[in-house]
Amino acid sequence: MSEEMNMMENQEFNEGTRVQGRVEKIEDKAVVVTIDGAPFDGIVPISELSSLHVEKASDVVAVGDELDLVITKVEDENFVLSKRKVDAEQAWDSLTEKFESGEVIEAEVKDVVKGGLVVDLGVRGFVPASLVEDHFVETFDDYKGRTMTFKIVEMDKEKNRLILSHRAVLEAQKESRKDEVLDSINPGDVIDGTVQRIASFGAFVDLGGVDGLVHISQISHEHVEKVEDVVKEGQAVKVKVLSVDRDNERISLSIKDTLPGPWEGIEEKAPKGSVLTGEVKRLVSYGAFVEVFPGVEGLVHISQIAHKHIGTPHEVLQEGQTVDVKVLDVNKEEKRLSLSIKDLLEKENESAIEDYELPEESKGFSLSDVIGDKLKGFSDK
Repeated sequence: MSEEMNMMENQEFNEGTRVQGRVEKIEDKAVVVTIDGAPFDGIVPISELSSLHVEKASDVVAVGDELDLVITKVEDENFVLSKRKVDAEQAWDSLTEKFESGEVIEAEVKDVVKGGLVVDLGVRGFVPASLVEDHFVETFDDYKGRTMTFKIVEMDKEKNRLILSHRAVLEAQKESRKDEVLDSINPGDVIDGTVQRIASFGAFVDLGGVDGLVHISQISHEHVEKVEDVVKEGQAVKVKVLSVDRDNERISLSIKDTLPGPWEGIEEKAPKGSVLTGEVKRLVSYGAFVEVFPGVEGLVHISQIAHKHIGTPHEVLQEGQTVDVKVLDVNKEEKRLSLSIKDLLEKENESAIEDYELPEESKGFSLSDVIGDKLKGFSDK
């Protein structure tokens, strides 16, 4: 007889003894196993197959599987055994090392429960909802069966407590990418980003691991009242880097500087002699500034406001008033637009004269006899 056989015959099978069993039969709520050298078979209750809840034993083991087990009770020529306790003992040793080193663990989500996720790492691991992602998630229904990465954030073997976090993995990755991005970008660079968050004073744009701020004044060439009127969360945008403060991890960005300026193509939009409609934005002593395109204002000199002499533009115009203007001159380089209101008034008056018809009772009289006063009024101007 071999030495191994002697050891098996001399082996004692008591409570707490570690053994190896072979699955012989699978029942609804238990598994029957044979144990080498043991005088009789053993039973593994379904509750002792896994650290997680098991509906059917066949979901966990199959006939012929070799299992590491521990005897938990000896009764009536039968053993009661546990696979769960062996798995847990081995798992705690490994998990302690991973916890101390900060190692990232990969595991499948076994279940979604109220308040978070459950994973099986030899012991039951729980991921609170707040530690699943680095952003709000409304429902975790589609997380079951998903393989994810985790870090252990809390463990207590005595209380069988194991808390995991996927969010910690994401934040560590983001921190690593942040350093790379900060080292790779410079003022003047034009790069792609995604609007991450909107505030009253601007929009935070994700540059691929680090956020930069587009101040409300740098969103558009036009005046912006509300940031959300121009950009939306999740929107892809092109931005220009204005400044990089690597020590404080602050990046200033501009969307406006990547867009065509309001004066771009002004010669085509407002050629000399064209008539435009605009809004009186400001009145000054020497004239009125009229916005004819968003971000483009032209000056109507006081001498071009009316045919009659006026002492101040306030006598004729008011801010917010809509007026028609004629383009007298355009200078893209100097961003200067000279306009006239008077020239259009003159045309209207001339047109009124040309369209004037004599009344029936005035037949036989000359045009000068009928509208002489009106012509005199024009010549005085």
